[in-house]
Amino acid sequence: MPLLMALCVVVGIIIGTFFANHFSSNRLNIINSGSNRLNNLLHIIDDKYVDNVNIDSLVEKAVPQILSDLDPHSVYISAKDVQIATDDLRGSFSGVGIEFVIREDTIHVQGVIKNGPAERAGILAGDKIVRVDGQPFVGKTVTNEEAMHKLKGPKDTKVRLGVVRYGDKKIKEFTVTRGEIPTRSVTATYMLDDDTGYIRIKSFGENTYPELLIALAQLSQQGFGNLVIDLRDNTGGYLKSAVQMANEFLPKNKLIVYTQGRKSPRQEYRTDGRGSYQKMPLIVLINESSASASEIFAGAIQDNDRGTIIGRRSFGKGLVQQQIDFPDGSMVRLTVARYYTPSGRCIQKPYTAGDPLNYESDLLARYQHGEFFSQDSIKHTGPVYHTGIGREVYGGGGITPDIFVPEDTLGITSYYKQASMSGLILQFAFIYTDDNRLKLNNFKEMMELSDYLVKQNSVEQFAAYADSHGLKRRNLMIQKSHNLLERYINSRIIYNILDEDAWIQYLNIGDPVIKAAIGVFKKNEAFPKKPQTANDMKKQKTAYAKEVHLINHEMERNLNMVALG
Repeated sequence: MPLLMALCVVVGIIIGTFFANHFSSNRLNIINSGSNRLNNLLHIIDDKYVDNVNIDSLVEKAVPQILSDLDPHSVYISAKDVQIATDDLRGSFSGVGIEFVIREDTIHVQGVIKNGPAERAGILAGDKIVRVDGQPFVGKTVTNEEAMHKLKGPKDTKVRLGVVRYGDKKIKEFTVTRGEIPTRSVTATYMLDDDTGYIRIKSFGENTYPELLIALAQLSQQGFGNLVIDLRDNTGGYLKSAVQMANEFLPKNKLIVYTQGRKSPRQEYRTDGRGSYQKMPLIVLINESSASASEIFAGAIQDNDRGTIIGRRSFGKGLVQQQIDFPDGSMVRLTVARYYTPSGRCIQKPYTAGDPLNYESDLLARYQHGEFFSQDSIKHTGPVYHTGIGREVYGGGGITPDIFVPEDTLGITSYYKQASMSGLILQFAFIYTDDNRLKLNNFKEMMELSDYLVKQNSVEQFAAYADSHGLKRRNLMIQKSHNLLERYINSRIIYNILDEDAWIQYLNIGDPVIKAAIGVFKKNEAFPKKPQTANDMKKQKTAYAKEVHLINHEMERNLNMVALG
């Protein structure tokens, strides 16, 4: 029996080898279904290709191409980029706690997180990092990606930083123990005037809702009665955070948003009535860079007639992505459904599958068409929908504001465009900050620092710097763009010395969108009014006619009395 079993095994091996060799060239013909074709192709390349091939590298290149043929927001994220892609929304990351810029192939510390690892170790704003863990880190190898790779790392791990401090040529060594660094969603909270609170939300992350509650509590202590929520340039984030925020301002059982897809049944998100600010006058600010979760929040407020939307038409991202993790640490964000606002409109703007270039250039097309400067230039491609009280709203491409505020072009010249787009203003602002840091550090309040900078004639200093760096001086254009140049330069210096909150407060001074919001509150028009029907207008006309008749009758009676007297 053992001999017989051994003989069967040998025969089986011989037959298997024969068929494998005989039919190996036809494997693709044996199994050729669409779902297996790509996998089979990779096996064949691995088995038969003339040279050695890195199959993982082929997959890294093929997967993004496949996803790009679906829609603009289905994406593949490699394992090395996953952390960067999720840190901003996660609410924190593990690192040393500095904000840096790369100038002349060297890391310059622009800011240090208060009470963070770097501050505790002794790192100061203005320091230049030239060595990491004993190895030089300057030159062409210094990129944002490589710098973050070296500075970020697991919590409680250590990194040695070699630093050159302003006015000192000797390298100082600091050992920094990495820790959890919070990333804020709410980047500014303050009072615009005696009655109006302001909250700027940069993104919708894991901690956005608790940060909002803290901001609201701060404003409550200052006695605010109106609220502006600024979602301009907020590209979105987590749906859950947008829903939690909307719940804070809407009455019970109001629809916030619903999602639906081919394999995803309709799922509704409604309010529970526990919000503490359901009756406070509310204005939401948006622009062409407000997307996704920002549009969900703005759409919920608009469709439920809860507040007024001011600004310019939003981006138009209404596709829902599901995150799918792969064993190697990479992930796919695959579109599985669409977002719909309470009125039933999908805010996703039109796109052509496989044509990402046209989709990405949409904002440029809007600009060239004049949409940023005239409400009449807005092209509505979708059908008309109606809010709860019957106001008209539009689908098929973002949220159209209730009050349109055009982009301010006063003072823009070709010189200003070149100065801002070339990065020269940012470079000058950083160098100016570095050279004057000891004096500037004495200023703790935004307005004090702003008043000081106005007296320093920063525009003239910038013009000289730019002229020596390739941007020819244009005196007439500089004069015409003086206010814009001064505003941009001084804002960056304020950002470098103080923080993002102070920077936003400075930029909001004189902002026409902020002015429009305050004007709405002063007129008590934050709550939208029901549009007049033909019958309403008829009644109003009749009432007006009666009022005119009574006035005329009274005047006639008074004249008769005068005549008799």
